[in-house]
Amino acid sequence: MAPVRFLEGKQVYLRPIELADTDWYFANLYDKDTRRLTGTQKHFSREQIARYIEGKSQDSSSVLLLIATCDGDIPIGDIAIQDIDTINRNANIRIAINSGSHQGKGYGTEALRLMLDYGFGILNLHRIELNVFSFNERAMHVYEKVGFKREGVQREALFYDHKYYDSILMSILESEYRSGDLS
Repeated sequence: MAPVRFLEGKQVYLRPIELADTDWYFANLYDKDTRRLTGTQKHFSREQIARYIEGKSQDSSSVLLLIATCDGDIPIGDIAIQDIDTINRNANIRIAINSGSHQGKGYGTEALRLMLDYGFGILNLHRIELNVFSFNERAMHVYEKVGFKREGVQREALFYDHKYYDSILMSILESEYRSGDLS
């Protein structure tokens, strides 16, 4: 059976993450670079990951999707719109492209655009925000390229590998998304 392609671009598609993805998600959670870039400090068991995936499928305030390549159906990361506030029409977005071999190829940019289009066009959101750590210049460049603006700095918000790092708050408004050239 071919995988479901919930949101599809030219290079990647987004699909619901399933319990069958538990081992893949668990293994990627322990990738050294992924842990650093996402600021992941805790350790998790495979069973905790399975419960997390199961819980996300029942959580109406979150949309968690797996990112896969159109060519080959290879899972390369995940993306989520979370903390959806339907009254104020706000949410948070996060993305992780696992493995350096999948980074720098435009996959994350395309996945973000697919998810922003879904967030603004289907979920009827007005504002989507994210946090990125100050050492992750590549991610900041991608976020700015798709239209996110820097709003503020949470000074020394992350302690990782014996050092403190700032967390940069960025957001994009529906009007900015709609008026921007996202091609």
